[in-house]
Amino acid sequence: MFRLRLANMSDTFDIKELMRLSISELQKGYLTDEQIKASFSIMGIDTQLIIDETYFCVKIKDTMVGCGGWSMRSTLYGGNHSKNRDKKRLNPKSDRGRIRAMYTHPNYVRQGVGSIILKKAEESAKNFGFNQLEMAATLSGREFYEKCGYKVERSWNDDSAVPIPMFTMVKSI
Repeated sequence: MFRLRLANMSDTFDIKELMRLSISELQKGYLTDEQIKASFSIMGIDTQLIIDETYFCVKIKDTMVGCGGWSMRSTLYGGNHSKNRDKKRLNPKSDRGRIRAMYTHPNYVRQGVGSIILKKAEESAKNFGFNQLEMAATLSGREFYEKCGYKVERSWNDDSAVPIPMFTMVKSI
C-alpha cells in the first residue's frame, strides 16, 4: 500500500504542498490561528536533507502522504528560508543526529505513515554511526514521538514574532 523511498529534488513541489496541508490542518486544536500562520515562518523544506540523501517520502500511487527524515547537520529545525541554519556536520561519536521535518497528509494520519518514516530515519541514522537522536517537536507531534520512545528533554517557545511551543525530544537508538 505505502511506498517508501528517498526523496529527490523533483519531489519538492509535492513536499511543500504536503507541509502546507499538514501544518494548516494538523496543528488545529493545538495552536491558535495566529500561531499556525506563524508556523510557516519556522517550518518548511530544507533541501539539504534531500542533497544528503537523508529525507524520505511515502506515496500511495501518485499521492505524497508523508515525508520526513534525519540530518547529520547542526540545524535542529526549519526550512531553506529559516534563519540560523547551520550546515556544520555533526560527529556521530559525540553529537545527536536530528530527526527533521516529519509531515503526514491529514487524510492519512494514524495509518502508520509517520511510523514507517521514523523507523527508516532511525535505521539510517544508526547505520551512519549515530546512537542518539533529537528533534524539535510540536504540540501536535509530541504524543506520537513519546509512543515511539522519545522523551521530552525540555520545552521552549520558538523566538518568532508569535511564540510557538516546541519540545526538544531525545532517544537512544
